[in-house]
Amino acid sequence: MLEILRKITGGILLVSLLMLIVYKPFQQYMHIPNQITLFEGQQYDISKATAVNVSTPSSSENIELEESEQAISLQGKQAGKDKILLEMAGFPIKQVDVNVLKNFKVYPGGQSIGVKLNTLGVLVVGHHLVSAEKEKQSPGEAAGIKVGDIITKINGTKINHMAEIASFVNEAGQEGKKLEITIQRGKETIDTTLDPKLDEKEKTYKLGLYIRDSAAGIGTMTFYDPKTKKYGALGHVISDMDTKRPIVVDDGQIVNSTVTSIEKGKNGAPGEKLARFSSNKNVIGNIKTNSPFGIFGELKQNIKNGIFDKPMPIALSNQVEEGPAKILTVVEGNKVEQYDIEVISTIPQKFPATKGMVIKVVDPKLLSKTGGIVQGMSGSPIIQKGKIIGAVTHVFVNDPTSGYGVHIEWMLHEAGIDIYEKNTEKAS
Repeated sequence: MLEILRKITGGILLVSLLMLIVYKPFQQYMHIPNQITLFEGQQYDISKATAVNVSTPSSSENIELEESEQAISLQGKQAGKDKILLEMAGFPIKQVDVNVLKNFKVYPGGQSIGVKLNTLGVLVVGHHLVSAEKEKQSPGEAAGIKVGDIITKINGTKINHMAEIASFVNEAGQEGKKLEITIQRGKETIDTTLDPKLDEKEKTYKLGLYIRDSAAGIGTMTFYDPKTKKYGALGHVISDMDTKRPIVVDDGQIVNSTVTSIEKGKNGAPGEKLARFSSNKNVIGNIKTNSPFGIFGELKQNIKNGIFDKPMPIALSNQVEEGPAKILTVVEGNKVEQYDIEVISTIPQKFPATKGMVIKVVDPKLLSKTGGIVQGMSGSPIIQKGKIIGAVTHVFVNDPTSGYGVHIEWMLHEAGIDIYEKNTEKAS
């Protein structure tokens, strides 16, 4: 009898659970997020059934609540944290935390920029053999120095440029001494000794290393903040062409650049913007950071794109929608133009990550000029419904009309701009 009662009870619970799962108010409850972030003046709608009631604490100053039979509408009033309480049949079922942010705005970019990077120390990009003492060898490789290592010191002296190395090598070779080399390998600092060898053909002492201390290229400005002068561009890291590793930046500059021609993209072969740096070599900003989210620094002067020359609001990653959008970029000379794209998919990321969106170029004019997304277009700001939502980052090799985008939220974070900054409380 007890066993039968247990089976009956279990059956009732199973049926109740299945009914609860298909019960519309419960389904809508499950889709309501635990946390909502919105800007001052922004509205956020939540679909609901009549069985769900909503309320806010009596002391609520940050949000305004409107409720109908079909939806809950939240309006951000002022920056701060708040909450709403959801009830069903008189029982509290969920608390939703609401974070209202300041109505943050930045200037959109789109300008073509020239990028000049100076590495931290001297980057090792390869080994070569030195014809010495009837044998060929690479002293650098023998010393355990690898491709991708950064030479930061020689005999205790900091090294910034390739030209500084020659005097150390010649002096050590003539005196028959070894060089004390300090290298940076990732986050590890390594000390080693290197014995320069005399090249019998050229009669000079050599390290047997190919080295580089700078890099240059072009890209696109994404945004800048008029208050702090901080900017973001490119939307992806700059890597060395030989080592394929991110360049560790000591310093760098951005300058105006002019697009001279376009190599059109096609399946299996991404296209490219061809550009030249401005003839006056006017430095418009510095480079402090080279990260997976782009390059960042501070501008020395205000810049305009000629289309949107007023600060524009941003959208958080969870506010980006699939559908029509535009990008700002240069395909000829210095003129910034806007082109139609589609946001094919977007991920409402909770933590900084690249490749937050998949985008597709649909503008006939841009497709005829470039074939889609081309190198040099990285950093082109993406605009949707009057807000900056991100930047173009990578093209799909097998489909140049499509590629990835990064959310603007993470580029701002990487630039050191705190969009989550709380209001400073006024003294009483």
